[in-house]
Amino acid sequence: MMVTVVVWIAVAAVAALVLGYALGRRVWRREKASHEAQAQAVLEEARKEAEILKKEVVLRAKEEVLAEKARLEQEIEGRKGEVVALERRLQQKEANLEKKEESLERREARLEEREGEVEARSRELEKAAVDLEQRQAEVLRNLEKVAGMSAEEAKEELKASLLSEARHEAAKQIREIEEEARKTADNKAKEIISLAIQRYAGEYVAERTVTAVQLPSDEMKGRIIGREGRNIRAIEAATGVDLIVDDTPETVLLSGYNPVRREVARIALERLIADGRIHPARIEEMVKKVSKEVEREIREAGEQATFDVGVHGIHGEVVNLLGRLKFRSSFAQNVLTHSLEVAFLCGIMAAELGINVKKAKRAGLLHDIGKAVDHEVEGSHAAIGADLARKYGEASDIVHAIAAHHDEVKPETVLAVLVQAADALSAARPGARREMLESYVKRLEDLERIANGFEGVAKSYAIQAGREIRIIVNSDRVDDDRATLLARDVARKVESQLSYPGQIKVTVIRETRAVDYAK
Repeated sequence: MMVTVVVWIAVAAVAALVLGYALGRRVWRREKASHEAQAQAVLEEARKEAEILKKEVVLRAKEEVLAEKARLEQEIEGRKGEVVALERRLQQKEANLEKKEESLERREARLEEREGEVEARSRELEKAAVDLEQRQAEVLRNLEKVAGMSAEEAKEELKASLLSEARHEAAKQIREIEEEARKTADNKAKEIISLAIQRYAGEYVAERTVTAVQLPSDEMKGRIIGREGRNIRAIEAATGVDLIVDDTPETVLLSGYNPVRREVARIALERLIADGRIHPARIEEMVKKVSKEVEREIREAGEQATFDVGVHGIHGEVVNLLGRLKFRSSFAQNVLTHSLEVAFLCGIMAAELGINVKKAKRAGLLHDIGKAVDHEVEGSHAAIGADLARKYGEASDIVHAIAAHHDEVKPETVLAVLVQAADALSAARPGARREMLESYVKRLEDLERIANGFEGVAKSYAIQAGREIRIIVNSDRVDDDRATLLARDVARKVESQLSYPGQIKVTVIRETRAVDYAK
């Protein structure tokens, strides 16, 4: 019974499923038909809209084509007008070219005609030139016969005459220019220099370095020499100078290129003599002690010099070099004293000229700095000093003034000329320097020899201790203008051949004597 019920239930379920599927199928078909109808309607509507759009696009395209066609037709018409205008201009240019061609042909014909005339004229000129050369040669031969000299001799005589005339005119102009310049510059220069000398009051005779040591008695010489010369060898080894013991009574001499070492030796020897204990150990001890004292004195002397002049910011090594100049002399003039004089003179003249006074004093103080080491370094003291100043940071115009103060370098600034002038003033003032007799006499002889070497000089005399050379000329061989040139030439030759402090005046004297006798 249960099985039958289950079977019937199953059958009922299957029948329900079949019936549900059939009903769903029918519903699906109806919906499908409805959707297809709707889709067909949409497609039909879209087709109609596409037709309308197509027609609009076609119409718009036709309108654009018509507008472009009209524009192109207008452009073509414009181009046609331009082409017509170009054709007209071309035709006009062709006509002009034809006219120019005809004109050129006419000019070529005229040029050919002129070339023929020029060739004919050229042949005539060549013939005339040959005739002229022949006539010139004939005239020249006749002139040589009449004058009694050749053409070359006549040229030389003419050149000599023109050269003499030119020198005469040049001498006149030089004299006029010098007189004019002297009127305006000489008084001002004298005023500035005299004012500088008046305002600076230095010692009349500068201190000189002493190289002789006085002894209390000649017996001290034996003690200085020591047993078998051991003391003198110890002194020379410790100081680096030569100790000369000769027959000079109560005196020994110190010889050495280095002035600082010579000063150390002098002080040490004097103290050893005063102490009385002279032996190698004591000598070394005394020399070391004196060396330290001298180094301290050098530093103090350099600092005092910069303080006196009023310049600051100088490198410490340069200050030491300035202090070493205290023990250096030139022509018996102390170089440090001379440098201070030059600094003050530079400052005074710079103030008168309205330029930097401190810079002028600095250049004057350092101008001879090379003399502190010129016995150790090759070269002139001016070049050495310029190198030292450049090395220790001095300004370029200071370096140039140091290098140019003896004309080894051409002075290019007012400062360099000031240093030259102040250096000459300090060296040339009376009593500042002392020369050896032999060099002094030699300089006088050289001055007279140079002057006598010029044509027309009768006599020459070196006077004023070699500060002036007076030249007496033959009045019949040297006129006034040539006398001016002669003075200039002698001065230039003296500058190039001689070495001397300060300046030398060259005076040419020409006199005319008229002599007659009353009988």
